[in-house]
Order: sequence, then C-alpha cells, then structure tokens
Amino acid sequence: MGKDKKEEAIFLRKKITLLRAFSLLIGSMVGSGIFISPKGVLKNSGSVGFSLLVWFSCGLLSVFGALCYAELGTRITKSGGHYIYILETLGPLPSFLFLWAEFFAIRPANSAVISLAFGRYMLEPFFSPCAAPVPAVKLVSLLGYYMVLTLNSWSVTWSARLQTALSVVKLLALALIIVPGMMLLAQGHTENFQDAFDRQSLVLDKLPLAFYAGMFAYSGWFQTSFVREELVKPERNIPLAVIVSVITVIVGYMLTNVSYYTVLGKEDVLASPAVAVSFVQRAFKSLISVVPVLVALSCFGTMNGGIFTFSRTLFVASREGQWPPLFSMIHIRRHTPLPAVMLMFPLVTAMVCIGDIYHLLNFFSFSRWLFIGLATLGLIVHRHRHPELHSPFKVPLFVPVSFTIICLFTVAMSFYSDPVNISIGCTIVLSGFPVYYLIIHRQMSDRCRNLFCFAEAELPGTPSHSTPVVDEDPVWVAGGLICRRPCRTRCCV
Repeated sequence: MGKDKKEEAIFLRKKITLLRAFSLLIGSMVGSGIFISPKGVLKNSGSVGFSLLVWFSCGLLSVFGALCYAELGTRITKSGGHYIYILETLGPLPSFLFLWAEFFAIRPANSAVISLAFGRYMLEPFFSPCAAPVPAVKLVSLLGYYMVLTLNSWSVTWSARLQTALSVVKLLALALIIVPGMMLLAQGHTENFQDAFDRQSLVLDKLPLAFYAGMFAYSGWFQTSFVREELVKPERNIPLAVIVSVITVIVGYMLTNVSYYTVLGKEDVLASPAVAVSFVQRAFKSLISVVPVLVALSCFGTMNGGIFTFSRTLFVASREGQWPPLFSMIHIRRHTPLPAVMLMFPLVTAMVCIGDIYHLLNFFSFSRWLFIGLATLGLIVHRHRHPELHSPFKVPLFVPVSFTIICLFTVAMSFYSDPVNISIGCTIVLSGFPVYYLIIHRQMSDRCRNLFCFAEAELPGTPSHSTPVVDEDPVWVAGGLICRRPCRTRCCV
C-alpha cells in the first residue's frame, strides 16, 4: 500500500522535454512584440538606423540575461523564475516585493498588452482597410484570454503541445514577412534606408522607452526558469534551450525589421496601428487575410506561455509561505495548479477594458526590468557567498555585472522618459512594504520560532534553503485539489 501511495503522489510532473522547452521559449518570445513594438522602438529612437541598433542591442542584452538565468537555473533547483532567484539570493523582502508587483502590475499589464494585440490582429481581415472598433477588439481579446485560461486549467500536456504547434506558426508568420522584404531589398529597394542615422531626431531621454519596447519583444527568454522542476534533464536542457532560442529570435527579429523598413517608410510605420498588416497590404496583398490570423495565433501562443509560467510562480510563492496556501494546490486528476491559473482573471479583464497597449507597456516594463536586474545581481551575490558550489553551467563574471548595470541604469533613466506611468509602477512596488511587514514578516517570524522549538526533533537531512522539498505525502485535500505546501521549515505539516 505504501508503495502504491508513493506512485500515486500528486505533484507537477517532469513533462517538459528539450523540444517543449525550446517551443516554450520561442512561443513566449515571438508573440505580439515583433508585430507591435517596431512602432514604439522607432518612435522613441528617432530614426530607422538607431531603431535597428536598439533591436540588436536588445537582442544582445537578452543573450546576457538568458545566460545569467541559465546559470541560476542550474544553481537553484526550484521553479519560480525571478521570484525564487531573488528569494534564494537576496532574501524574502525583495522577493515579496517582486511578487506583489508581478501580481498587481507586471503580469496583468503584460497579459493585457498581448491580449489586445491578439484581438486587433484577429479582427483586421474583417475591417481592413479601416481600423477595427475598439470595443470589438477588447471583446475578442478577452475571449482569447479566457480560452487560454481554460486550456491551462484543463491539461499541462495539451498546453505544452499547443505551445509547440504555435511555435511553428510563429516562425511561419515571420517567414512570410522576411521573404518578400528580402526579395525587394535584393532588387535594390533601399530608399527607406537613406539617411538612416538622423541625429537630429534622436532624443536621448526617450531611449529607455525604446529599449522597453524592444525588450518587451524579446521577453520570454526567462520562461524555462519558471518551470524548472518540470524540466527533463534541466542541467543540460536549460542552457541549450535558451542559447539556441535567443539566437534564433535575434536573427529573425533583425531580418523582420529590415523587411518592415524595406517596404514601409518611417512615417508609414509610425502611422500604422498594426505594422504587420500594413506591411502585407503594401508588399503581398494576396496574403492580406492570412498573415493577421497567423499573427493573432502567435499572440495566442504567447498568452499560453505566460499563463503557463506565471501560475508556477504563484504555486512556488505559496509553497514558500509568501502567498495564500490555496494557490499551492494542484488538481488531483488534471495535475494543474488550478487556483494559481485562475487568479489573474479579474485583473487582466480590468486592464484590457480600460488600458492602451503602449501606456501599459511602459507601465509594467519598469517593474519587470528592475527585478530582473535584481535577480542577476543575486547571481553575483550567490557566487560570492557560495564559491564552493559547483555549477554545471557558468558564465564569465562580466556578463551578469554588465546586464545588471544596464538594467538598473535603464530603469533609473525611465523616470525622465515617462514619469507618470513609471511613478505608478514604482508606487505599486513600494506599497508592498507595509503588507510584507504587517503580514508576511510576522508569519515567517512565527515559523522561525516553531523551527527552533522543534529543531532537536528534525532529522539531519532537513532540506536546505536552496533545495526544493519534494514531499510524496499529501498534506490536505479539498474540492478536488491537493495541497503541496509543506514549506521548507515544515511548519505546516
């Protein structure tokens, strides 16, 4: 009986292979960003040439960040992404502030941006050449988001299979933009690249916003860190997946932007509500009804990847005792973190209804890149504190140092670029301080006292701070869900 119980234990299974990890990264990076960000990058960089430099710089910065996260993923064996890395390296306060900002600002705004892009491109073939009505765009955006929520609540396997299939669709959508653009460029259509580096149009204090738009398009290189415990052979597959996927996306994005500018002039890109649709209208009219649908499916895949990974953040935070225990529960039959998947439903709905793509993008980018910079700073701290720890993958020290400095500098500069949205994001982060000290810190202090009271009864093999608890025995069951929250101090057992 004991053996049967062990075999039937409920936990998140290792179902993410190298191919699925690669698909998760490609599917998360190639989404709405490359189809909406060119306008934001060009607007804030001032010229075609500088916008291409921003795109390449964002890709290089993404490589540095991906390498840092690959090392963190081999050093720290828990799922949870930014949250768990900050918790394990910098402590509980900054990790809770990230969780607070992630729930109230970063994730719902990011999901709203992608959902709105999905709705806009899905309706373009029906209203072209006119713009789709805003209420209709928002309604279709919400329907798409709810479909992804339902899928992630139903099955991990089907979510991963859909992500793999949509990754192929994303690459096909990019190919349909790249190929005609490169053909026209080869025929000598270079007029839109004349005077590409116009210094008079460059405004330095707007560059952080250009980087925010570019990095939004590349964002997703960190997604495997959220599902680390579900990866097959993570020590090998994490570095391999992130390196191959990021390089693939950089090449694809650079060629896509060159194709945009070959067909569309600077003014055309700035005036377009949907750059990919404007491109097809000008270059390849026979595909006018195909490409928007492919772009919409690309956004759908990005939504799927975002929900898939964010639910794991809440699951891990609940297991660590910094989020309500309900969200550490897994559906007994589906093996999905159902409460964590459904939590974002009201906030995303509200932001889709009242938000605008570019304001939302600046709003959440501040908090996202602040905490990503802190996570890579944590890698430097972790190396200093644990020089004896062997890591199967290690990057040169200048990589995390450079990435951290650039992230924090860009975050600081953004206060001059967009003070209103950045101040709102900063206020949301700071509002987590009283919550932490009034609720979380007090609970954790009680747990520490319990830990010391029962220290003599603990076995020598009690899990360390950097080792995930894999408890094969259920703690409690309610409503078809099973709680997986014996936290690392085992105070709730």
